Amino acid sequence: MKLAVIVPMLNEAEQIGAALASARAEGVELIAVDGGSSDGTPERAAAAGARVIRSAPPRARQLGAGADRTGADAIVFLHADTRLPPGFDTAVRAALRDPAVVGGAFRFRFDQPSLSLRVVEWGARLRCALFDLPYGDQALFVRREVLERIGGVPQAPILEDLDLVKAMRRHGRLTRLRLPATTSARRYRAGGVFRTMFRHWLVASAWLLGLDRERIAAWYGR
Repeated sequence: MKLAVIVPMLNEAEQIGAALASARAEGVELIAVDGGSSDGTPERAAAAGARVIRSAPPRARQLGAGADRTGADAIVFLHADTRLPPGFDTAVRAALRDPAVVGGAFRFRFDQPSLSLRVVEWGARLRCALFDLPYGDQALFVRREVLERIGGVPQAPILEDLDLVKAMRRHGRLTRLRLPATTSARRYRAGGVFRTMFRHWLVASAWLLGLDRERIAAWYGR
């Protein structure tokens, strides 16, 4: 099974090298999709071994552009500030041997230890257990045939990851891998851990209520 890892990026020069290094594995294609960086991100991505393509933002458009450029059997969508665990490729292939599984996500983990961040991690595990709703920072993966069946990456200014998960669940089962995808805590540190968590809850609640996505993105600052 051929895999592709697609990384959307915008001014992520400090992060992109480590993200792509974590995704390097035999039989894995690396595609980095730049949304107009001005800090040398595309050059660093190319130096890290990725095929770099360019696409206008938002992230959903970048993800869709990357997916359109690969013929891999399954696609992993990786945020630029997230790291895949060693053996991620073996774990994804093993999960997709079950024909009922259409895709899934990794366990959520921060790159820094603190009690407040552990609370956020616990909340993410509870959300996945209760609602089967992993987020994009958990490195979502999907069979290519399923992605084509749902019309590609859902296009929205924000929360395209939740749209994708919802669409995938219509075609089969999602699996939650025990291996962790490790995400930078920088945004939580900058905005305050619990304040940032609360904002994410509000945004997810607005998505569940079907509120206008442009308004959600404007409120969130996307």
